[in-house]
Amino acid sequence: MRYYEGSLAPQLDQEELAPVVARPAVFTSYAGGGRDTSVRHEASVAMFPLVALALALIIVFCAIGAARVTLTAGTVALRQGSETVSSQIKDLHTLNNDLQIERSLFSGSDRIGRIATQNLGMVHASEVERIELD
Repeated sequence: MRYYEGSLAPQLDQEELAPVVARPAVFTSYAGGGRDTSVRHEASVAMFPLVALALALIIVFCAIGAARVTLTAGTVALRQGSETVSSQIKDLHTLNNDLQIERSLFSGSDRIGRIATQNLGMVHASEVERIELD
C-alpha cells in the first residue's frame, strides 16, 4: 500500500480496486407519461389561485383583527380620559357653587356697612352735594 506525499490516506491504484459486480435492479423506474400526469399538473396549476386567495383572506382577516384591537384600545383610552374630565368638571362645578355662595356672603351691603362703621370708623354722610356739568 502506498501513501500520498504528506497524507495518511492510502493511494489506490487500479490494481488494488475490487472489480465492480453488476447487481440486478430491485426496483425499476420509468419516466412519467401516464394519463394522470397531465391531470396532476393541471390540478397544481388550478390550486395556485385558490391557495393565493386563501392566503389573502387570512391576511385580510388578521388585518381586520388588528384594526379592531387597535380601535378598541383607543376607545378604552378615550373613555377613561372622558371619565377623568367628567370628574374634574364635577369638582369644578362644586367649587364654583361654593365660591358663588362665598361671594354673595361677602358682597352683602349689610356686611360692608358694618365693616365700614365698626372696623374703619366711617359714618354715613349727613349732607349730599351734587354737581351738575352742562
